[in-house]
Amino acid sequence: MERMCRIIRIKSEIISEYKRIHAAVWPEILKAIADSNVKNYSIFLREPENLLISYWEYHGTNYAKDMEDIKVAPRMQEWWDLTDPMQTPFETRAAGEWWASTQEVFHTD
Repeated sequence: MERMCRIIRIKSEIISEYKRIHAAVWPEILKAIADSNVKNYSIFLREPENLLISYWEYHGTNYAKDMEDIKVAPRMQEWWDLTDPMQTPFETRAAGEWWASTQEVFHTD
């Protein structure tokens, strides 16, 4: 299992809508997440900085393939078409990233 965390900004004027749609995530999206070997997926909001912090645990053996598969999952592009305009990515993110990767510096169970 690999713990993963990503971060992005959210537009302040859309926070309530972002919360609303995430209170009722479409079943196809939840299935795609599970089918991609992602467990314990959470998104946290930090205000007033308006940061979204996502955390999940990857339980698969081929992360790159699973992330390619999730892109073509039913309704995933539709979901991203809804959520991506609500977000503002960091200029310093790596090439190909929307949410910026983070580095784990400490963990304890």
